[in-house]
Amino acid sequence: MEQASSDTAAKVWLVCNPASGSNDEAAVEALASAIADAGLDLARVVRFPDDAAPKPADLDAAGVDILAVFGGDGTTHSIVAAAYGWRGAVLVLPGGTMNLLAKRMHGDAPAPDIVARLRGKKPSTTRPNVIRSRHGIGLTGALAGPGTVWNEVREAMRSANVLDFIATAREAIAESANGPRVVCAEVDCGREDGYAAITVVPREDGLKANGYYAESLADYAGQGIALLNRDFRNGPHDELGRHERLRLLSPTGEPMGLLIDGEPFDGAAEEIFELGACEVDLVTTKELDG
Repeated sequence: MEQASSDTAAKVWLVCNPASGSNDEAAVEALASAIADAGLDLARVVRFPDDAAPKPADLDAAGVDILAVFGGDGTTHSIVAAAYGWRGAVLVLPGGTMNLLAKRMHGDAPAPDIVARLRGKKPSTTRPNVIRSRHGIGLTGALAGPGTVWNEVREAMRSANVLDFIATAREAIAESANGPRVVCAEVDCGREDGYAAITVVPREDGLKANGYYAESLADYAGQGIALLNRDFRNGPHDELGRHERLRLLSPTGEPMGLLIDGEPFDGAAEEIFELGACEVDLVTTKELDG
């Protein structure tokens, strides 16, 4: 990452998404104050998606050093993907529900505390492994199978519409129980009849795959709660190994449900995921904690 000179504050653009979990005006103002207190120059606030995701040419023309994104994993996905190839660094801050990439870069800390770690310090950066697919990159992971229908329940919960929540929860239980399974096509990769959901998560040693299943509607309902919170570890599952390349199939030939970084995509009957490196620097502050 190219740094501002020692007597010039690093220029920051801050991207926030009002639809994300923690993005009210008070939170954005508190974060702006933390950026100023850290000795950084907040030059612009980008309100995504009303404002377009900044491209490398936009950032370079404005002399930006750090692009901070304050949103959930879906917003972060869009901003990082748009910044691919940029010479500066992206600072991922937790401003959504789960904030998986922010936790990977900084540990479990609120956004103002992460920014405070940068005061008087040269930011460390990394290019972590990501998922590559025909849909683009996946920074935190992908979820394939009928279990993805629980994303609609999560959205109904977010909108606080009780009737929608009840209706979508019923539909999710039925879809999870009866929808077409997804199969891992690699050697020794779990059940031949497939799973209600397979997660693919980028790690330093490969793509980590887990297969999630349930044997009764009660199990599906319980797993659905876990999926709502994107905490898949608590659901019944098989470990499907680490892979450089992973091929998932729908045995019936029907399109599979697909979420990448928590956002829905149109899955096909076959999807291929490959391990790759992020193509823009991400700021990491774990070593500055405390």
